[in-house]
Amino acid sequence: MSLSEYTDQWLSAVMPQVSEGPGWLTDLRQGAVEQFATSGLPHARLENWKYTDVKALAKRDFSLPKKTDAAELVAEKSLGVQGLRLVFVDGLFSPEQSDLGELPKGVNVLPLADNANAAKTVLGQVAAANFSGFTALNLASWQDGVLIDLANNAVLEQPVYLQFVSTAQDNAVLIQPRILIKAGVHAQATVIEHYSGAEEAASFSNVVTEVDLADGAQITHYKLQQESAKQYHVASLHVQQQRDSRFTSHNICLGGKLARQDIQVELNAEGAEVYLDGLYLGNNRQHLDNHTLVNHNAPHTNSNEDYKGILNDRSRGVFNGRAVVHKNAQKIEAHQSNANLLLSDKAEIDTKPELEIYADDVKCSHGSTTGQLDESALFALRSRGIDEAMARGLLTLAFANEVIDRIEIPEVHDQIEEAVAGRLPEKFNLKGLV
Repeated sequence: MSLSEYTDQWLSAVMPQVSEGPGWLTDLRQGAVEQFATSGLPHARLENWKYTDVKALAKRDFSLPKKTDAAELVAEKSLGVQGLRLVFVDGLFSPEQSDLGELPKGVNVLPLADNANAAKTVLGQVAAANFSGFTALNLASWQDGVLIDLANNAVLEQPVYLQFVSTAQDNAVLIQPRILIKAGVHAQATVIEHYSGAEEAASFSNVVTEVDLADGAQITHYKLQQESAKQYHVASLHVQQQRDSRFTSHNICLGGKLARQDIQVELNAEGAEVYLDGLYLGNNRQHLDNHTLVNHNAPHTNSNEDYKGILNDRSRGVFNGRAVVHKNAQKIEAHQSNANLLLSDKAEIDTKPELEIYADDVKCSHGSTTGQLDESALFALRSRGIDEAMARGLLTLAFANEVIDRIEIPEVHDQIEEAVAGRLPEKFNLKGLV
């Protein structure tokens, strides 16, 4: 069967959810159903998907999740971040395991399933349903998620920790969170999306995050994906920014059988800035795909992107970073870098940094490197009495730490660093070195 022939099968699985919610939402969902029926699942003939084959995913049978109690798993996988906490088990909000604390004035943090009307002016306003078949599918049939709404000048001192945990089920489930972040003028917040689960979990996470920043707003966004080696994970992050706003993204991809992250940022007014940091680490036959697009739609806007990949065994990485400087977007800066470290001669990376410039007074750079560990640096460590395995591990971790060390939340920084160290071929324990 071709991918298009699986469209009806997927629609059949999600149709019970399409009629859920108030009238305006069911109309929106129905429009997304029609979009999905037209576009279907993405295929290799599409330029943005030519390295990522979703046929194996298309053939899977998924069901919608049911309420599940997984308190021990949630506790085991938690990052232990101090702050507001919303827990989702198989994509469904778990109030008994969440802690919204006392929200400051002007801040609303609401689970979507019971508060859909609060999201009427936000949902679908940044992420277009036709972005991909997966985006349309999410809009048509999301079951839960969160709305983070910050009024003008609202400042959320503590981070919002969104913990998504997947359980092992007899039937694979389709997990579709919708995350909405709306920041008013000069509002500030930090949001953490964390995906993990049981080792035997074999679900499909299809995530869409929409971020709308008004003048002077600042949002720092962390995405840590640590799902099982049997899971599929496809996500898209859509951001639109107004004057003097700042968006910072830390995207860490460690898990999944096939994982893809799309990020699209619209810099719509002068002074808007975006910083995109990413790290992906693949083992065995993992396929990790990252696509970013930054549109400089106005003059005096800035973007800076730094993605690093570490690939071992027969894993494959894909990176496509694209910055577009539109006509009349003068005096912008756009810088992009992708560096990859191959730990195996069977590992593979397809990297394509792109600049598309239609203005003449700009500062732009982009570059990509792929290589192995520096033999002279290995020799230097070996000459100081460090064995070869440890030396390779330390050098690889140092490469990753160029991204990890920009993470400002200690609990997140330490756990990512330890997770990366534990997934390297040498699998050393960082705590044992201190």
